[in-house]
Amino acid sequence: MPVVFLHRMNMKPHIEPITKPVFKLGQPDDNYKYRALPSPTGKYPYHLNIQDVVAGVNTEKMVFHMGGDTGSITGSVGTKQVVSEMAGQYKASRPEDRPQFFYHLGDIVYHHGEADRFDKQFFEPFAPYPGPIFAIAGNHDSDVNPDSPVVYQSLDSFKAVFCDTVSRKVSFSAQSARKSMVQPNVYWTLETPLANIIGLHSNIPKYGVITNEQREWFIAELKTADAERGDKALLICVHHAPYSADTNHGSSQPMINFLEGVFEETGIKPDMVLSGHVHNYQRFSKQYADGKTVPYIVAGSGGFDELNALANATDKGYTNKSSLFDDVQLEAYCDNKHGFLKISIEKTTSGLSITGKYYALSSTNETNGKAITTLADHFTIPLAELAY
Repeated sequence: MPVVFLHRMNMKPHIEPITKPVFKLGQPDDNYKYRALPSPTGKYPYHLNIQDVVAGVNTEKMVFHMGGDTGSITGSVGTKQVVSEMAGQYKASRPEDRPQFFYHLGDIVYHHGEADRFDKQFFEPFAPYPGPIFAIAGNHDSDVNPDSPVVYQSLDSFKAVFCDTVSRKVSFSAQSARKSMVQPNVYWTLETPLANIIGLHSNIPKYGVITNEQREWFIAELKTADAERGDKALLICVHHAPYSADTNHGSSQPMINFLEGVFEETGIKPDMVLSGHVHNYQRFSKQYADGKTVPYIVAGSGGFDELNALANATDKGYTNKSSLFDDVQLEAYCDNKHGFLKISIEKTTSGLSITGKYYALSSTNETNGKAITTLADHFTIPLAELAY
């Protein structure tokens, strides 16, 4: 059954954007920024069972938050507002609708992954969030500041916060009560009763790089997850967005080629692909020849000060003329407000379904100082007929 899109956002910028992804023209090759990955902290194949972290996981309905690019060197109010609204949902929801964790899509800190960035950009703004936080690293988390007085390697700090061997206080978290997470590697799979969530690591360059070693791991993970289709959904998270219509980044051809190459080789496609990197919200649908439609979602509007506007059809700095975009359509977007995703995966008598809700934060309410939150996008993906 094809994806059913229930709502389309009507939040449009001043200039009507194009409705396809774009490639940004004239971009220099910055693959020299690639950094070798650190050693894993857990055992291959780098799985973490959510029940080892979250007590009392609901096996009939799982709800969680997702978003990326929450870091800010200026202490963005947007990040604090996003976290406050997510925390409010966590506390106010009915038990069956209560989010159980937040999955961060990368760029937790800017502009480099130094340890002294994490207190003000992560631990402090996320203090109100009551649930555990999982993450994949973004390009800024992975980058190394050449002017840092402290010598460190790529992802040292990210590993200390998210890939520890035991959960404990992080030495550079100041007074935070949040302890380290125990993810087994910088690319890894979160096992839950209703979904396998594969997190890839796409490194530092502007459009991402994934090594052959990680590619082989990814192929094996897809096959393992595919064996559980029908009982579990399959989600893929990667920081660099394969498809985007924004003016700052545009689409990542390396990520498109990587994912499509693996999907073609294995014959396995996910139920959803989620990314950050681009500082806005976009939802694309990609129609495959076998009839399956996969949503590709960009959710990088988590709080970084600058939001990325969508391109428009008259701008000569971008192009949507590519066969890679033939079956890809922009379904919904919000490029001028911070926000976050709330995902629900539910098992019913007819099978599994995924529901996504994107909440956009408008200007602050003058009465109580709180941001005005709007349900800006709402979609449902029925998976019942996709079981093998």
